[in-house]
Amino acid sequence: MRVIFTCGGTAGHVNPALALAAYLQKKDANTQVMFVGTPRGIEKKLVAAAGYEYRSVEVSGFSRSLKPASLVHNLKSVKNLMTAPAKAKAIIKEFQPDLVVGTGGYASYPIVKCAAQKGIPTAVHESNIVPGLTTKMLENFADRIMVGFEECRAHYQKPEKIVVTGTPVRGDFFELTRQQAREKLGLTDERPLLVSFWGSLGASTMNAMMLDFFAKEVAQGQPFHHIHAVGSSGWEKMTAAMADRGLSNGNGLDVREYIYDMATVMAAADLVMCRGGASTVSELTALGMPAVMVPSPYVTNNHQEKNARILERHGGAVVVLEPETNGEALYDTASAILSDAQKREAMSHGMAELGIRDATERLYTTVMELL
Repeated sequence: MRVIFTCGGTAGHVNPALALAAYLQKKDANTQVMFVGTPRGIEKKLVAAAGYEYRSVEVSGFSRSLKPASLVHNLKSVKNLMTAPAKAKAIIKEFQPDLVVGTGGYASYPIVKCAAQKGIPTAVHESNIVPGLTTKMLENFADRIMVGFEECRAHYQKPEKIVVTGTPVRGDFFELTRQQAREKLGLTDERPLLVSFWGSLGASTMNAMMLDFFAKEVAQGQPFHHIHAVGSSGWEKMTAAMADRGLSNGNGLDVREYIYDMATVMAAADLVMCRGGASTVSELTALGMPAVMVPSPYVTNNHQEKNARILERHGGAVVVLEPETNGEALYDTASAILSDAQKREAMSHGMAELGIRDATERLYTTVMELL
């Protein structure tokens, strides 16, 4: 079997494709895989690391700004829009796929559309609650649209094409119990563990708030353990600011540039503070992990808030909007949950209601049915 995966833009688009590609080859070692993305997107690096063949199609979005740079960008996007179909056709003719799977990003559109027009089975996976522009445009062409939650179905005009599969989560997230993970992290007392991270989009704003959070945490006697990931872009600024305010790691506070052992840390956590990206949502629901979510206001179509609101409606998350909060308020919200074991248990149950641990198997079953 020969399969083209097409994706790009964010790791959240690429990782489900990588998970399914590996699963297909696990089931049949003769499966041949090619990835198609953009020439310079993050997908190129991630696919190279996984060892798959890669082709690129130059596709880009449009800006609504009237600034000169935006107008130049839009002219380039028009050119890309005109040349992409021919490039997609050439890639498909060369590889002769039996199946094409798109998992988001602009590069998915020309490849999936071309394959569908040639009668090749096609499927699209959408990680976010509300479909992105590419998924909306492909709804009329793809044979199946695979989504994360049952609530997603209402956002599509062709519900008969929708299959609820969930979004794959790394298997190592389920290897350790909470107690085993705490022992691995060296947490020897009974204080609960808060884990926080904000990602790259808008991380500087949230990291600035965390300084006040840390200060109040220390002033209150550090009633919980806290692991916070700053991110590489803000690491030097954060360490300097902490030093200026007399804040340092110790007695439960663990501020890091990056959480390299994320599977262990998440397994040990009692509460997570984070954004509302699709990959994070999948991990939280699969783990049944209570969360305080501050969705990024800097993303297209405000999809992070829409993701987070679904979790909130099921009782698994408390949603706080960035313009309406500060570090001390975030501390009060997190502290109230961490000091209430019954509240955390209820939130965990609500989160787990949405969790799909066998998402990769569901993706596999769905695409194999097309064949």
